[in-house]
Amino acid sequence: MKIAVIGTGAMGSIYAARFSKAGHEVIAIDVWRDHVDHINKYGLIIEGPDGQIIAKNIRASTNVLDIKDCDFYIIATKAMKLEESIKNLKDQINLNSPIITIQNGLGAGDIILKYMPKNSIILGVAEGFGASLKAPGSIIHTANKQIRLGSISNKMSDSELQNIVSAWRSSGLKTEIYENIEQLIWEKLLCNVTLSGPCSIFRCNVKDLLNKEEYWTFALNCMREAYTVGLAKGVPFSFDDPVDYVTDFAKRVGSAKPSMLQDFESNKKTEIDFINGAIPPLAAKLKISTPFNNNVCKIIHDAEKSFR
Repeated sequence: MKIAVIGTGAMGSIYAARFSKAGHEVIAIDVWRDHVDHINKYGLIIEGPDGQIIAKNIRASTNVLDIKDCDFYIIATKAMKLEESIKNLKDQINLNSPIITIQNGLGAGDIILKYMPKNSIILGVAEGFGASLKAPGSIIHTANKQIRLGSISNKMSDSELQNIVSAWRSSGLKTEIYENIEQLIWEKLLCNVTLSGPCSIFRCNVKDLLNKEEYWTFALNCMREAYTVGLAKGVPFSFDDPVDYVTDFAKRVGSAKPSMLQDFESNKKTEIDFINGAIPPLAAKLKISTPFNNNVCKIIHDAEKSFR
């Protein structure tokens, strides 16, 4: 298949490299010129659970005009770059082309729906998927459990979905289709709300957050606010005890650093508005108080004002 990956940070680079090694034609789009040049000259190097992957057949570009006539498109940018990416993409492709985005937090589907028809959109959740960008063309892949994909429309055919999933599976990524992808997005959101903002404001990894009682208590209070909002919105969570759910997740993650903390430590704008910051606006409509997530957002927003 011909596949375009828009945004080749840590996650996007792993997708691109694995698809390429599986024999698919891959076009990678990114704004980082050094990264793009390295991919074209030397390929992508992934150090991960399956050993080293070197993918040399990827065509990389900073130009979004180079991605016409692909079988599907993956937008792997950070959440705050999603709207810009889809605006650049929409005039270059068939509007019925499948668009896949796997994002942290809430709102990805709503953003894409501003520009693309509902029947073309597939949302995803990366479960137990750890990655970091080491250098141009070089990625560290620390964990690889499952990719969960789901169409937000019932008009996409099963055969079309199965073809896409088959491509993901051919790359060595365990991939499944889920009917209620919104449920999975909310369940992943609870984990992100627990770990991303709190780890960033306390400047600690997940293991340290979990092992320091006052930090973990604060983090769980952030999660409880999100869980309360989810219940009020009718989200059919698959568990009855959210504390056990996020605690088990944190234990499995271990000493990893959430991507938000990595950005925060690098003085980069974070995805806070799509994770902890997604809760207060929803809560306000439901007349639910969210002091802990409000506090996390204020601390991070204040810090981001000094970032260049």
